[in-house]
Amino acid sequence: MTDPISTAPTIPALMDDAVARTPDAPFLVTPEGTWSFAQVRDTADQLARALRTIGVGPGDRVALAAPNCAEWIITLIGATRVRATVLALNVLYREAELDYMLNESGATVLICAAEHHSFDFVSFLDDFRKRLPGVNHYVFLHGAGFSTSRTWQHLIDAAPDLDTAWEPVGIRTPAVLLYTSGTTGAPKGAMLTHASLLASARAQAAHLRQRPDDAVIAHMPFNHVGGLTCTVLAAMTVGARLILVPGFHPQQSLAAIVAHGATMCVGVPTMFALMMAEPTFADADLSRVRTCVIGGSNVDPDLGRRVIDAFPGARLANLYGLSETSGGCIISAEGDDLDTLVETLGVPIGDFRARVVDADDNEVDAGIDGELQIAGDCVAAGYWQRPDATTDTFGTDGWLRTGDMATTRPDGHIVLRGRRKEMYVRGGYNVYPTEVEHVLTSHPHVELAAVIGVPDETYGEVGVAFVVIDDAVDVAELRALCAEQLARYKQPEKILVVDSLPLTPSGKIKKADIKKRHLSSAG
Repeated sequence: MTDPISTAPTIPALMDDAVARTPDAPFLVTPEGTWSFAQVRDTADQLARALRTIGVGPGDRVALAAPNCAEWIITLIGATRVRATVLALNVLYREAELDYMLNESGATVLICAAEHHSFDFVSFLDDFRKRLPGVNHYVFLHGAGFSTSRTWQHLIDAAPDLDTAWEPVGIRTPAVLLYTSGTTGAPKGAMLTHASLLASARAQAAHLRQRPDDAVIAHMPFNHVGGLTCTVLAAMTVGARLILVPGFHPQQSLAAIVAHGATMCVGVPTMFALMMAEPTFADADLSRVRTCVIGGSNVDPDLGRRVIDAFPGARLANLYGLSETSGGCIISAEGDDLDTLVETLGVPIGDFRARVVDADDNEVDAGIDGELQIAGDCVAAGYWQRPDATTDTFGTDGWLRTGDMATTRPDGHIVLRGRRKEMYVRGGYNVYPTEVEHVLTSHPHVELAAVIGVPDETYGEVGVAFVVIDDAVDVAELRALCAEQLARYKQPEKILVVDSLPLTPSGKIKKADIKKRHLSSAG
């Protein structure tokens, strides 16, 4: 019997393998219609020819800013076919983020939505492109663009319709560039190679026993490893069907799960909580769901119980992964009881290894807290043009320094003790306070700013900003500044004006004191 998990070494080869197995089977189910594996591969090859016609080749960066859609996946396959790298951007990014990432990455092509949630990308980019001298081609997925832009369909239609002998793609070639913020607040581009992405995808598919007859709900954003690797690529390794939801909305996701008979649901805790809060949830037929994967943060015990009750036939699994591990690397073991599910991240999957070390990088015994480190083929190639940061995080010994504090149990399960010092997770998205603080202090009348993450029933954690000002400033003005410069999930939920902030003798803000005081006053 043929092993259902593909061993194809690259993303285009994975697509070819799926077509060789089941060319006419449904692959992408979208609100507009269904694409077979063969249709996706053929369209991706046509896009690859089009990209080559406009000068895209090995090592070039093709930026992609769009909600979940068939064109996103087709662009990933087509761009990597010509050995280019996809710069996966959040469609919620705005001026400051796009300016930095597009210029820092050296992207030459930008493919994006024409409009998203009432935001007009065409008008925005028509004015903004003067700040993007390296971007030579603008391609909009739908709708008319500006005078020098193209539409995605016109680009494909103009490509030569010829059989092409494609050059082999190296497995260590970066397939995707994902920008992830660091404690300095400066985003760094993690280089996810074909090998690292598919190592994580295959290990997950094997660990969770994913099957060709699975129907996987795809509502996590594709510019996040939860949407890209844990959803799309893992499904591709077994030839499963993807049910695309353009952007997460609990009612839409729930309706898609029911209408298309989803068997697998991957999401962060907030997504499950919001779906279960829908008035129609109690009457939804979820009997075909056999796997629920919760990633992004520890599973709340109450949420875990509610998911098990709501999806009675499903296996519940916790998943831990980072952009730097290209996807999941630690997942709950099969047969874990509820207590183990909510108390631990799980166990390393595939051939990946995990260890907990002290400050001198010495491995510590079970039960002792230390830094969690990961090794294996899932580890990314480093940060784009950041040799020092790459050495600091990826080391020289093959062990990735996650910055997360953890301990191991005698049974091998990993227990997460705490996140990186200041980072918090809002609805599954990592937020680093320094980046938000830099925006706030860019206002001429803000002297100091401190941002902390606090617990929230809906999003897990949200940001609260404390600002010291030297003149009267309307908080609404600061909110507008954040909205202009930051994605929605990075914007603080509250901005509080204070007379002063506690400082250390060296002048550093004592955030632990701020957080303790705020939580005490809040109740």
